[in-house]
Amino acid sequence: MTATGTAPAPPSRGGRWIRHWDPEDETFWKETGEKIARRNLLFSVLSEHIGFSVWTLWSVLVLFMGPEYGLTPADKFLLTSMVTLVGAVVRIPYTFAVAIFGGRNWTIISAALLLVPSVAAFMVMEPGTSFSTFLLVGLLAGVGGGNFASSMTNINAFFPLRKKGWALGLNAGGGNIGVPVIQLAALAIIGAGGGPRVLLGIYIPLIVVAAVLAALYMDNLENVRNDTGAAKDAARDGHTWIMSFLYIGTFGSFIGYSFAFGQVLTNQFGRTPLQAAYVTFIGPLLGSLIRPVGGWLADRYGGARITLYNFVAMGAATAVLIAASMRKSLVLFTVAFVVLFVLTGLGNGSTYKMIPGIFQAKAQAEGLAGEAAASYGRRLSGASMGLIGAVGALGGVGINMAFRQSFLSNGSGTGAFVAFLAYYAVCFAVTWAVYLRRSAARSQATATAEAKPQLSYAEV
Repeated sequence: MTATGTAPAPPSRGGRWIRHWDPEDETFWKETGEKIARRNLLFSVLSEHIGFSVWTLWSVLVLFMGPEYGLTPADKFLLTSMVTLVGAVVRIPYTFAVAIFGGRNWTIISAALLLVPSVAAFMVMEPGTSFSTFLLVGLLAGVGGGNFASSMTNINAFFPLRKKGWALGLNAGGGNIGVPVIQLAALAIIGAGGGPRVLLGIYIPLIVVAAVLAALYMDNLENVRNDTGAAKDAARDGHTWIMSFLYIGTFGSFIGYSFAFGQVLTNQFGRTPLQAAYVTFIGPLLGSLIRPVGGWLADRYGGARITLYNFVAMGAATAVLIAASMRKSLVLFTVAFVVLFVLTGLGNGSTYKMIPGIFQAKAQAEGLAGEAAASYGRRLSGASMGLIGAVGALGGVGINMAFRQSFLSNGSGTGAFVAFLAYYAVCFAVTWAVYLRRSAARSQATATAEAKPQLSYAEV
């Protein structure tokens, strides 16, 4: 969130605070801004990456938890659902923490907080521990999900609009890749005969490293302030909730499937934890790597168009999954699931690029231009990102609960996939109706009107 530009910049408070920041000024960007922005992006990615790993830690730990732990498949789906829920909810305060503490300062704090769930899991991870204890410790891991919201809000302020799709895509993709990395680490440990405490022992020192590097190399921006008015304006804007709905379909799918993929393979196809671990990392890995491509495509062709076609492809992949599930074809099921992961990554990049573009378009339609329009766009897009990220992550809760109910009712995930297919169809319809059909109709209707700013979302 950024100030509207009417308030004077506060005196420098030291501690790596930058007073003047105007990335839309090309001279400033080339001479000063780009180098600083890229440096902050690099260390933001590192911290967010480890945050994602800690958040999705329990999707890996449940694979270690054999019969001796006394947990049913339904217990494990409930556990991962609750971890996802906390990660979604904490994204809202994490968004506003950037404006209160500063992007660098909050990155240090949020990275250090990851020690709490990691150390707690290290202490309780053994047979005989009660399910309620596992659930409580799992809930602590949810703080890792908040790192995404604060990181995206912070990086959004560093980059000009023309670079946001690429920068936000790279920032988020680098964070998302924490999911397959921890799954790969688990695969190596399981294969070597190690236990879950070995995995935790690797990540605890990495958390400390991320916090120290953020302290040494990141910066705070003084023109990012705690603007409660922006939060209220974003919450009242219908586009915040429309984009939240679409982000459930993209990121909610990504994080939900990341938690559930291994459990589906073990429960529906009888794979052992080691056999499941050999493939579960592939989908999240490709989905993470492709996210910056989704942002780049959105920069070039328009986020709304890329998002629309992506939902068509996600629906097609889900239909294949339903067929593979009914035919009990493990190979087809696995290939289709990996393809679906890739599509969620593309959609993540394109939907997040739409957010600043939508508010920039609204600013221009109201007659604003130049820095005034950019400031308006940064202010509302920064505030809305936390809400959109939080609601989108709730999709991960819905996916895990849908799988839980589907396995309880039918012994397979087929019913859940049918529900997901219906949701993607609705997302397609909403994207077309709000951001493409209306824009096309408006452009045609005003083709002969006097020249003035027109509200069009087709290029966002």
